[in-house]
Amino acid sequence: MSPDEFGPGRAAALEKLRAHRRRIADADVEQVTARVRSAGLDSLIEPWLTAERGRPATLTGTALLVGMFLAADEYSGKVQLVQVTDTLYFKISPRMRERLGVAANPDTDDGFEAAYAVVRRRFHRLARACDPSALPKNTRLDKAEAARIEAEADHDLLAVKRDRLIELTNLILEDSLVDARPLLDAHWDGSGSVDGTAVRAYSKGVRSKGPVTATDPDAAWHVRTGDHAEHEATTGNGEKRGGTRQGRATYKYAYEATLAIARNPLRDGAPQPDGTPEPTVIPALVLGFVLDKPGHDPGGNAIAALSDVRGRGYTPGWMAGDRLFNNSEPERFQLPLRALGYRPVFDYTAGDLGIQDGAGGAKQVEGAWYCPHMPESLVEATTELKDERIDPQTWQHRVNARAPYRLVPKQAPDQDGCQRFLCPAAAGKLHCPLKPPLPPGHPRRHLLPIVTPEPSPVDPPKICTQDSITITPEAGAKHAQDLAYGSEEWAKIYFRLRNSVEGINGFAKDPVHEAIESGATRRIRGIAPASILLAFQLHHVNTRKLATWADTLEGENGEPPRRRPTRRRKSKPLGTWTPAGHLDREPAAA
Repeated sequence: MSPDEFGPGRAAALEKLRAHRRRIADADVEQVTARVRSAGLDSLIEPWLTAERGRPATLTGTALLVGMFLAADEYSGKVQLVQVTDTLYFKISPRMRERLGVAANPDTDDGFEAAYAVVRRRFHRLARACDPSALPKNTRLDKAEAARIEAEADHDLLAVKRDRLIELTNLILEDSLVDARPLLDAHWDGSGSVDGTAVRAYSKGVRSKGPVTATDPDAAWHVRTGDHAEHEATTGNGEKRGGTRQGRATYKYAYEATLAIARNPLRDGAPQPDGTPEPTVIPALVLGFVLDKPGHDPGGNAIAALSDVRGRGYTPGWMAGDRLFNNSEPERFQLPLRALGYRPVFDYTAGDLGIQDGAGGAKQVEGAWYCPHMPESLVEATTELKDERIDPQTWQHRVNARAPYRLVPKQAPDQDGCQRFLCPAAAGKLHCPLKPPLPPGHPRRHLLPIVTPEPSPVDPPKICTQDSITITPEAGAKHAQDLAYGSEEWAKIYFRLRNSVEGINGFAKDPVHEAIESGATRRIRGIAPASILLAFQLHHVNTRKLATWADTLEGENGEPPRRRPTRRRKSKPLGTWTPAGHLDREPAAA
């Protein structure tokens, strides 16, 4: 039996639906139909549905999507096929049913179940057309049999279906941003953050080392440590219980939604003197997403989401990600991210601090390229802070003191991503005995640091024998970032972008509204149907967030806001929550 079906209490459930039924105005149906067609959703899915042979369809893909949008609007983004059936066959007028090609069914138990069977078949046909998984659902399959099915599957076709799924779900999400596009174009710089968050599957997990799969084999155990994959905390017999803690790890049988969040970090969001929000500071919004198993190619999933975002015409800016993403292989995340036009902003684990790579004699220290003769105390500043050998004030002073030693970009990256950098001594930022002295009239000639190259039996590196060198995009790609790590500008941009992720996660997981973390809000199994239903939830997250924000703004003719803005509560300094605790205050507003 499908999780969507009523079960033994179906007669009582149907009676409850009828008792709470609210007629939907024709204008609302026409508006949603226009949205579906304007977004291109109807022309996208109809060829998928007609390509699969079977009994003649009595419900179009357009009508199905209209019913799902209407149900999502009424139920805080949570879509169940029972509600879609009630909406299409009994809540809209006969005139609208005729325009959508929906048959008239008697308002009886049998009439409802016949209509529900049509909706259910149509939805599952849509899900099959964009299902990137070959495994059957709703049954516990022997793992050897599951491996055989996956090995014999047509992986080229599954890749096509994955692309379809990403396109469909993000087009649904894009509909929530149509009215906000002018505001985003005017007041948003293209920056954002990517993050992976757990959304539970509508299935119980099974032992990792057991003989069978779960009834939803497309999900997996999500672990609240490391890269979120189950291998992080598998205990002796591999047993885990959803939502429980064993040691310091939390286990959930879930999918991982990789979200791309839009947020302008150059604006601090401080309210105006009258307490109302600044109307040019757009709230954080979900621009795109991809659903996958926890810890399964997080970098690649982020790039898939951002590629779709760029394909919809959004300009790139700064892009922050937690340590999960800059721990990816550069070919899967960092290099494609730059190819898309984004400028990464990273934090680092303790093992990634100090010197990370080298090119032409230059040293990459915490994401940036520096003179090979930069003092060791500056190179190891963050490591010494982590080891509590220096205090935060000393660390901040040393980080700022790195600036004169940093290589100076001589030109923008070329079409292949290669960039020419100037030696800091040749750029007039340092005194170096290996480079010509600065002219006597240089305004800061007596204030610049002096480097002292150590004697060496080999020739000086290329950066010391030339004025400039070319650094390829592959050099130091894993950790490279344009902002100086630990600087005030880095802190302002990184933490504002990362905080926007936490804000949107809390907003979307609110159990009173979309409750995206709960598997019960998507009562169906498989990555394709789960992705489609999650798209409607995230759609509602954006529309609710924009409506809440708009209600706190002053009206066009000076009318007071419809609701009071959220009061900014007193809180601890921003540095309290940073990974190393090295910021004493929130960075100054731009």
